[in-house]
Amino acid sequence: MMSKRTKYAIKTLVYLYQHKEQTPISAKVIAEAESIPYKFLENILRELRQNKILRSERGAEGGYCFLKAPETVKVVDVIRLIDGPVALLPCVSLNFYHSCAECTDEATCKIRKLFLEVRDATLPILDKSIIELSGL
Repeated sequence: MMSKRTKYAIKTLVYLYQHKEQTPISAKVIAEAESIPYKFLENILRELRQNKILRSERGAEGGYCFLKAPETVKVVDVIRLIDGPVALLPCVSLNFYHSCAECTDEATCKIRKLFLEVRDATLPILDKSIIELSGL
């Protein structure tokens, strides 16, 4: 299950994209518009800034805007950044792979085969950019 932190990060990025003509946008405005607790949002924004997705500007007219081109910010990358692996089992993860301790043979494991299918069906859907998501 996706965490609230990831959900709020995605909502924030979509909001910033949809209001890009008004940027920079303050954390307070985003929090109110998207019903995100302000202190929680501040931590999310800090993480997005530290990972060079957003940049911040100080001052009365300051706030947040994209540092990275929005069309290159993929939903799957935000999920991985905040929550870690997208795959439901570690043995099918592309970026966070490790074998399951109880598994004796990955090649014949029926559970692994099923969750490989789930991963392969899910990744193309989550590979949408923030721009594509904002149009849905």
